[in-house]
Amino acid sequence: MRGMLNPSKLPMSHYIGRRLWFSAAIIALILLALATGLIQPNPRPY
Repeated sequence: MRGMLNPSKLPMSHYIGRRLWFSAAIIALILLALATGLIQPNPRPY
């Protein structure tokens, strides 16, 4: 509640954007590791 009353703090969209870019970077690293063979996906169940 205090953050809403203090206008000098960063807006919530700043933190949402930071989390979005962090998640995108993690997914890109996982895809890169899959493409290079560093990690292997689970085998298909069928």
